[in-house]
Amino acid sequence: MTTNNKSTLVKLNNLQKIFYTDDVETYALNEINLVVNKGEYISISGPSGCGKSTLLSLLGLLDNATGGEYHLAGHDVSNLDRDERAAIRNEKIGFIFQAFNLISDLTVSENVELPLTYRKDINKEQRKQMVLDALTKVDMSHRANHFPSQLSGGQQQRVAVARAIAGNPSIILADEPTGNLDSKNAQAVMNLLDQLHQEGSTICMVTHDPRGASRAQRTIEVFDGKIVADTVNDNTAAISV
Repeated sequence: MTTNNKSTLVKLNNLQKIFYTDDVETYALNEINLVVNKGEYISISGPSGCGKSTLLSLLGLLDNATGGEYHLAGHDVSNLDRDERAAIRNEKIGFIFQAFNLISDLTVSENVELPLTYRKDINKEQRKQMVLDALTKVDMSHRANHFPSQLSGGQQQRVAVARAIAGNPSIILADEPTGNLDSKNAQAVMNLLDQLHQEGSTICMVTHDPRGASRAQRTIEVFDGKIVADTVNDNTAAISV
């Protein structure tokens, strides 16, 4: 896909992830080349064990690749140490997980605020406003003082979305965001992601659901650790890799 350097947010060059067990090398990802532009909405699909979750983990700097290059917002983040990865994750990347990953003994607002407390560039007053803005955007401000156990699954995922967007990240990574939801709540979360994309967010989502994948601009198909197709979902173009 042709990209403008000014709009390129993510660029992966020959990215590899190898797991070593005794004398065996297992290629979870091999020769991954991918460009994501600012404002794009991309889904990553493929069978279980194909490497899509590993790819999302590398994009989210939860782990380092074994080889290749990863540029995020113009910076080479291929070989950072744990603390450096954590700092960039906190500032540049918002996560939405299948299991919500809310802390049970923190209120809704405290859950959303927690990642912001590690940001030295944001004071307490700014944090409170950012939390309120994020909760308002997902229509959960009226539940700010509730605990996760007092919320439905759909409401918990909305809080998780608020936590992901509160810090104005460069990219939102969603790992099966509707996997634990019934169809009604899944639809509501997908509508919310659509809204965020329309407002300019860059989203990269792993999903098993073809209906969810089709809502993205592009679908990246992964098989046996490789990208085997990169399809534009408006059906005007398709790229085989």
